[in-house]
Amino acid sequence: MQPSTSPIALCFGASGAIGRFLLPRLRAGGWRVMAVSRQPGRVSDARLLWLCTDLAGATIATKGIGAVISVGPLDAFVEWLERSPLAPGVRVVAMSSMSAVSKSASADGAERALSARLLEYENRLMRRCDAAGLAWTILRPTLIYGAGIDRSLTPLVRFARRTRLFPWLWGATGLRQPVHADDLAAACAAALAAPQAAGQRLETGGGEVLPFATLLDRVRRSCGVATIPVPVPLAALQTAAVLSGRGRGIVQRLRQDLTADNQAAGQLLGFVPRPFLPDPGCWSPLPELAGPHPVEVDSATKTP
Repeated sequence: MQPSTSPIALCFGASGAIGRFLLPRLRAGGWRVMAVSRQPGRVSDARLLWLCTDLAGATIATKGIGAVISVGPLDAFVEWLERSPLAPGVRVVAMSSMSAVSKSASADGAERALSARLLEYENRLMRRCDAAGLAWTILRPTLIYGAGIDRSLTPLVRFARRTRLFPWLWGATGLRQPVHADDLAAACAAALAAPQAAGQRLETGGGEVLPFATLLDRVRRSCGVATIPVPVPLAALQTAAVLSGRGRGIVQRLRQDLTADNQAAGQLLGFVPRPFLPDPGCWSPLPELAGPHPVEVDSATKTP
């Protein structure tokens, strides 16, 4: 059990891909952890208090909080932050996305709206923190993998395992830079101890920039089962997107480079992400961690 004098880290999105790696890192760093998510985690650690709540209506007592980390939806977190009192000097680390810039010129109106919304909430977070004297850092990851719950690569692997067929997107030429969720968790933990990273928006991509074909080849090799590659021409996807009115932005980006510049994160956080060498375990859900008594939160709760 962490001493009662240990600082408290409030972690939002704790049951998500990054949160599952972040919680052990926080506890190892000496933090007492209050983990927040809409679904309770599994009971496994007496040093962790798990708060089950929807941020839209919850008010969480913030006395004794030394750091706040959000690795869940940025908009809900910022709206909570705007109405919650935090002591000056509290460290705030929030996960955004490279989609804030990469989807700004998408052919899909919904994706352009997503980009604008991410930028809006990044700016709101900055204004709120600056006004309250909070030290903020925003991280912008690329394609996240590693916890088996992402909506990009893991569904592809599950389809291949089920059918023994691996869709090969023929004609996709864009570069990709997948980043492991644990490397992002390490970046969050490092930001808490890096005053030089305060007031920064940092791009956090993976350790390799890969042609799309190489990405697909490594994913296919990591499925854990033998699969047959089935070419799917990009022209066919483009036609389907035009006829259905959906997915034009996705098809457009298959020919675009979606990468990040890790130089600033490397200098300020010591961020050195791993190369993209997935194994079959990357595509299986990692169990959540939780405290012995998950607490349902309606309107308020007290810190431990």
